[in-house]
Amino acid sequence: MAEQLGGLADDRALLGRTSTAERVSDILRSRIAEGFFPPGTRLSEDSIGGALGVSRNTLREAFRLLTHERLLVHELNRGVFVRVLTVEDVEDIYRTRRLVECAVVRGLGEPPYPLEGPAQAVAEGQRAVREGDWKGLGTANIHFHRELVSLAGSARTDELMRSVFAELRLAFHVVDDPHRLHEPYLARNREILGALEAGDTGEAEKLLAVYLDDSLERVVEVYRRRVSAP
Repeated sequence: MAEQLGGLADDRALLGRTSTAERVSDILRSRIAEGFFPPGTRLSEDSIGGALGVSRNTLREAFRLLTHERLLVHELNRGVFVRVLTVEDVEDIYRTRRLVECAVVRGLGEPPYPLEGPAQAVAEGQRAVREGDWKGLGTANIHFHRELVSLAGSARTDELMRSVFAELRLAFHVVDDPHRLHEPYLARNREILGALEAGDTGEAEKLLAVYLDDSLERVVEVYRRRVSAP
C-alpha cells in the first residue's frame, strides 16, 4: 500500500484550495485505471486521506461516487475495495461499447472529421510498441477509443464512456498480458483511422464492430480462466 500511495502526495496539488469529493474521485479513478490500485485492493481511508490531505467525509463521498460508477465496492465490516468484475460485467461493457462507439461513427455526418485526437492515440501506440511499453500500449488503445467517442461532441456521452473505459481497465488488469492483448489491435486502429480520413464512415463502422467482437472474445476467454483459477 505504501508504494501505491506514493504518487497520491503529488496529486494533492491538483485539489487546489477547494478540495471536493468530485476532484478526489477524479484522482482515484485515474489511479485505479492506471493500475496503482488493482482489482481486489482494499482502500484505506486513513492512508489515502492523509496522502491527499482531505477529510474522512470528503473521502467517503468520493468512495460513494466511485461505487456508483461500479469501480469500488463496499463490503460490510471489511471496508472499501476496488471491484473485481465478473465475466458478465465484461460482456456488458463490450455491449455498451459496441452500441455507443458504432453509433458515434455512424452519426458523424459529412467529412472531413477532426481526427487529431485519434491520430495522436495511434502514434502513441506505435511509440509504445517501439519502446516495449506494453502498459503504455494499453493506455494508448483506450485513448484511441475515447477519442473516437469524443467525435460525437457530446459531454454526456463522454462522461458515460469515461466510466465504461475505467471499468474496462479493471478487466485488463486481471488479464495482465497487455502485449498479447493490445498489440494485434494497433493495426486495426490504424485501419479505422484510415477509413475515417477517407470519409468512409460505413467502412469505419464495419471495422470497429468486428474489432469489438474479436476483442470481446479474446478478453473473455482469458478473463474467465483468470477469475476461475484457484
